[in-house]
Amino acid sequence: MARTVWDSTLGKKTVMAVSGLIMLLYLVAHMIGNLKIYFGAGEFNAYGHWLRTVGEPFMHYEWTLWLIRVVLVVAVVAHAVSAYQLSRRDIRARPSKYVHKKPRASYATRTMRWGGIILGLFIVWHILDLTTGTVHPGFRPGHPYQNVVDTFSTWYGNVIYIVAMLALGLHIRHGFWSAAQTLGAGSRSRDRALKTVANVLALLLTAGFIAVPVGVMTGVVS
Repeated sequence: MARTVWDSTLGKKTVMAVSGLIMLLYLVAHMIGNLKIYFGAGEFNAYGHWLRTVGEPFMHYEWTLWLIRVVLVVAVVAHAVSAYQLSRRDIRARPSKYVHKKPRASYATRTMRWGGIILGLFIVWHILDLTTGTVHPGFRPGHPYQNVVDTFSTWYGNVIYIVAMLALGLHIRHGFWSAAQTLGAGSRSRDRALKTVANVLALLLTAGFIAVPVGVMTGVVS
């Protein structure tokens, strides 16, 4: 039964919708946590330490954090695989491009695939930069505040992050509404409200994430 559901177009769209909503919930929490950087190094570093001790003593050190990471990896992989397979299925069903593009298709809709690729590459860079420190000269484990300031004190760190966050906003704007349709929450009477929520979420998350590099660039966070 699970294989039958997965092989169906609706099944893949449902996997995309659920995995997307899981990632969206994480992004909201992650953005709120990121904004703690405006309260100073002490509080931000303490927040970074707290993430590793959540659930103690029942959970061992970093167990909860690793559990969250595993769930996110599964969600990202499921989302990406579903998107790829749906894209290939769409191409096979329509081997030649439409002569006329749909005039009402939004910019976010037309760039969903490229946005997904940009975000996938950004996730890899972001982990190597601020989690493992592989591509971060002078990385200091246990000092997230200093590491964030170091990253956004470079022009390329700001460019990569801001471009990725703009792509994220476009992705959320279309993805949230699309997920609602897939999961049956959409209707003619609720479409306007759902699109408004999607727009507000996209705007708040984009602005919230970009506020961190802007704070470093302007010297508010230093």
